[in-house]
Amino acid sequence: MTTSASFAPTPGAALHVAIIMDGNGRWAAARGLTRAAGHRQGAEAVRRAVEAAPGLGIGTLTLYAFSSDNWRRPPREVAALMRLFRSYLRGETDRLIENGVRLTMIGRRDRLPAGLRGAMEEAENRTREGRRLHLRLAIDYSARDAIIRAAQLAGPDVAHTRESFAELIARSCSPAAAGRASDVDLLVRTGGERRLSDFLLWECAYAELYFTDIMWPDFDGDALGEAVSYFCTRERRFGGLSVAAG
Repeated sequence: MTTSASFAPTPGAALHVAIIMDGNGRWAAARGLTRAAGHRQGAEAVRRAVEAAPGLGIGTLTLYAFSSDNWRRPPREVAALMRLFRSYLRGETDRLIENGVRLTMIGRRDRLPAGLRGAMEEAENRTREGRRLHLRLAIDYSARDAIIRAAQLAGPDVAHTRESFAELIARSCSPAAAGRASDVDLLVRTGGERRLSDFLLWECAYAELYFTDIMWPDFDGDALGEAVSYFCTRERRFGGLSVAAG
């Protein structure tokens, strides 16, 4: 694992970085490989990002693995992704524990295969003591659906603050009682696209946005370090006076 030499993490920093992992299919097509092969290489990039994150001052890393709209993809590809998710959880849990990584899942679970749901629950339970990094995988996730479910939980006669409503959004996304993550500081999208694709819309209200042409299977610690370095050049005003991000 390597990290960018241009960035030195601030002691005690705990950034929340969210990544839209885009480009697996195009990476595979450019090499004459199947889309499934691209997704498998994408899983290797997940490992590299997780390994690099703590050294870059990242305390929470949220990865967009499968959107609710991805059910529209060919059934064969969806089935391969579900198998890959389960394999990742089974194969990486011990490594996550060794490295102090807590894993939680956000998104719907009722539409996922039973075997995958079981692997999720096992991984969440076994990694719950991790304190070095909070890794969140978004599977069958839609930010708009999460906001709708939160509104339903709120009920008609309760006046909520932004803070309390954010707690409801967190409850609507994760049954694991993981608690609410901090708002996103930096949103990264790989693969050259420039859109949010229904990802963490509430939590990204004041996130810095970073887009890169690197396809996700080629993303590594250096690329993540470059994104964090960019974040540190930004001035975060939050509607008020200038505040340096770094």
